[in-house]
Amino acid sequence: MNRRKFIGQSTLLGIGGVLFPKIINASNLNSTDSVSQAKNIIFMVSDGMSTGTLSMANQLHHLLHGKSSQWIQLYEENKVKRSLMDTASLNSLITDSAAGGSAWGGGHRVENGKLNVGPNGEKYLPILQKFKKAGKSVGCVTTVPITHATPASFCVMNEHRSGQEAIAEEYLRLKFDVMLGGGNNYFNKDKRADKKDLYQAFEDEQFLVLRDLPSLQKAKKTNKPVIGVFADDALPYQIDRAEKKNNSPSLTDLTLFALDQLSQNTTGFFLQIEAGKVDWAAHANDTSALLYDQLEFDRVIEKVIQFAEKNRDTLVVITTDHGNANPGLFYGEKSVKNFEKLLSVKQSNEWIFKGYTSELTPNQLIERIEYASNVLLTNDEATHLIQLIKENRTDGVYNPYKYPFQQLAKYQSTHTSIGWAGKDHSSDHVELCMFGPGSEQLPAFIRNFEIHNYLLTISGLPIN
Repeated sequence: MNRRKFIGQSTLLGIGGVLFPKIINASNLNSTDSVSQAKNIIFMVSDGMSTGTLSMANQLHHLLHGKSSQWIQLYEENKVKRSLMDTASLNSLITDSAAGGSAWGGGHRVENGKLNVGPNGEKYLPILQKFKKAGKSVGCVTTVPITHATPASFCVMNEHRSGQEAIAEEYLRLKFDVMLGGGNNYFNKDKRADKKDLYQAFEDEQFLVLRDLPSLQKAKKTNKPVIGVFADDALPYQIDRAEKKNNSPSLTDLTLFALDQLSQNTTGFFLQIEAGKVDWAAHANDTSALLYDQLEFDRVIEKVIQFAEKNRDTLVVITTDHGNANPGLFYGEKSVKNFEKLLSVKQSNEWIFKGYTSELTPNQLIERIEYASNVLLTNDEATHLIQLIKENRTDGVYNPYKYPFQQLAKYQSTHTSIGWAGKDHSSDHVELCMFGPGSEQLPAFIRNFEIHNYLLTISGLPIN
């Protein structure tokens, strides 16, 4: 048998009944008469979060605060219903974020790279459009472009996740209530290929347009839809925000604003929250960026659970779309002491490399790396990194300047005891938990595409 054909068949038939998927609907739940109804849905995604990321963030949180992270506390206190989720796409055991998000957003597995579009051009209406049609307010907040794969997968149908300029225009037509993140490259007339001024177009359609942290902080509750774009591409890593030298909001800032806006609707709302740069940091094997963005996501969990405890008709979903790079803290005599170095890190590896100039000497790079990551490299190691930068041959996702992230991570690993299995997505089953009405119906194992109808049923919306 042709190898490609065999892989396709084994994927379709072996990974989870993709050709004839089991669809969760009212008849699949234990008893429709006893199903709790949720008025609000808050769907939280730490994009690309491997189990090792969750574990190390919890361990770092213990060192910083003397207690478990909010996510792990929810497990310790038995506050949530927990499940294991299969993350495959239609054409691979290993999903990308477009297919992973589309499984939730449209209720069907699609091929990697597509947004709610089937293999024969089928269009699967995304969940935010369904909730908007039902009279609920809807929105997304993210630390990456608001047009990026995960938020877009809940919002639009597109053959190509890369069509972010078109996705930005689609948001104008859809008039969702709150959309906050990065992505100025896809809205600004000076950066778009077609030179369209989407900011003016949104204002013409009576949107409140926000462009920086002060404008977000000053914004009052409004009946207008809100579009907020706070960076050309993604927002800075949380570890790089710590010095307060930038004008961009944190994920917590975005979430609190969105909750304030959306909760005005007495019919209810659906909010997707994405820590998108957890995935980007994993691709770069950037430990500081990864764990401090994960801890920022954890702070958002705390705020969201507090909201849900006050608004008991709110279902909170906390999960990830796939693993990425599978990092972990590995055994050794100095492992714990090495891990504690993360307490005093100041910047991401991205920050380190962005400060590179052709005049930078190995000694200067050593000083920069020690300042940022609390790791002291040798002269030979720094010289090697400079050579790799000059050769400009390093590849990697979200690495347009071809920085040698993986090589720096290898050098740092000796000092941190943190290793990486790779630099891309993995096929791991992942953590999923729910808090609030309807969570009692969550099975111990679930496939990503089954969550779509689950949420519709819990919200009392028709399945179609």
